[in-house]
Amino acid sequence: MANFTEKAIKQEFMKLLNEKSLSKITVKDISEKCGINRNTFYYHFSDIPDLLEVIFTEESEKIASADENASLYELLMYAVDFAIENKVAVFHIFKSAKREMFETYLERISEKAVSDLIERKAGEYNTDERNKRAIIHYYKCLLIGIVIDWLSSEMQYELQEELRRICDLFDGAMERALERG
Repeated sequence: MANFTEKAIKQEFMKLLNEKSLSKITVKDISEKCGINRNTFYYHFSDIPDLLEVIFTEESEKIASADENASLYELLMYAVDFAIENKVAVFHIFKSAKREMFETYLERISEKAVSDLIERKAGEYNTDERNKRAIIHYYKCLLIGIVIDWLSSEMQYELQEELRRICDLFDGAMERALERG
């Protein structure tokens, strides 16, 4: 029952977040949508930021299930999938006082996606560990910057298309960096 209730709370919260800003959502709103009392909410989550952190953590963990042979584009899409599927909700979080939580989440998933790919590709090259870390840092920051720019522009362009274009334009750049390292 606890799993079902937690899942319902997370789903209803995301629905609400797609309708209104984070600051306008209350525990009472979530409880009413789920048909539970406030104590039941507090049994599962200490507050709304805790609920948000659990959602971000679960989404971050999904990247671990990515295909180990995925391309850079596919890994980046794993990393930004949640943002694309929940554009309005993510935009509300981005514009809220809890923006830092989203940025931490974005950093975690970007680091994981890029690290996995670099570690996999580095085996083909004799790349120094410090150089490998620098390459990971570069690609992680690139991804974070693109997502933040997309949100700052109020999602005026298609993120998937932009990531595809960037990956196509810079195809082979990662391998060249690993070879030099």
